[in-house]
Amino acid sequence: MPYNFYAGPCKLPESVIERIRNEFTDYRGSGMSVMEISHRAQPVLDLLERTQEKIRRLMGLAVDDDVLLLQGGGTLQFSMIPMNLSAAGEPVDYIDSGYWAAKAIEAARQLERDVHVAGKAHDTIPTALDIRADARYLHVCTNNTVMGTQWQGIPKSPVPLVADMSSDILSRNIDTGRFALIYAHAQKTIGAAGVTVVIVPRKTQEMIQPGLPSFFDYRTHIDAGSNHHTPPVFAIYVVECMLDWLEKEIGGLDTMETLNRQKAGLLYKTLDASTLFHCPVPSKSRSMMNVVFDTVNPKIVPIFNQKAEEAGLLGLQGHRSRGGFRASLYNAVTPEEVETLAGFITDFEHCYG
Repeated sequence: MPYNFYAGPCKLPESVIERIRNEFTDYRGSGMSVMEISHRAQPVLDLLERTQEKIRRLMGLAVDDDVLLLQGGGTLQFSMIPMNLSAAGEPVDYIDSGYWAAKAIEAARQLERDVHVAGKAHDTIPTALDIRADARYLHVCTNNTVMGTQWQGIPKSPVPLVADMSSDILSRNIDTGRFALIYAHAQKTIGAAGVTVVIVPRKTQEMIQPGLPSFFDYRTHIDAGSNHHTPPVFAIYVVECMLDWLEKEIGGLDTMETLNRQKAGLLYKTLDASTLFHCPVPSKSRSMMNVVFDTVNPKIVPIFNQKAEEAGLLGLQGHRSRGGFRASLYNAVTPEEVETLAGFITDFEHCYG
């Protein structure tokens, strides 16, 4: 059986895979697959409403926070956010904490916003922030998959705070009331590729600019209940399955956060005790979701990758922009799988260290 440590799309729980298989040809007694049912039919309307409500409940959102289920991934949101929350030439602030944050910055610049980088660091979490008081918003990426860093607390901001939580949404408890907008594509912690969760509080909707093309206006999708055009029904269905697993099998976000901290803690402890491998990220900036590590002996990189794959440990190669190694420990990765990886690293060092 393979052990899935890919950075995304990610591992799904075995029970969720089993549920999908069992319901694949007969969705909730309809006699049809969920992929066949019209997006205007009641079963899909109910699916959209249930999924939105479960996200609202698990995250402790306010009753007037709208939850959207959109297509286009986080990449589309890089453009939709400045389009909706600012006008050309207006000031928008960003924290450049890595690969994906930099892409969000570039998208805002292409839309001719007055972009200011309020803080920059890729190998650690930025500490000194220079946020403009007149900025329309401050954008932050809460977890950085490439460099293995994560905000342990929410940055203080005098302006509306927008967060890309694509790789750590519903992995821990957060104070959602601190955010003006949250977005996350689903294929890392809560589902399959194809759907992006966007949370737009009612107050934020007052900031939306007039005259936008309807498809790029959040209000269009709010008014249509995430059904303005054919939604990614199967991907949304998988998200609902994941939400049920998180709530009913795991026991909610408190338990999920405890498990995630335990998993990451075990792997970091193994790496910190090693003389062959090391994690370059300072302890206060380390990600629970993506553990990056390097070796003091570059010659063993191909050997490690080969032996890991032979052992069924998949997806440990680092991002192409960074190199090294990376183990992604998203929600569905079990403590036992992390123990197996930690044991493999220790045994490998005994053989090649």
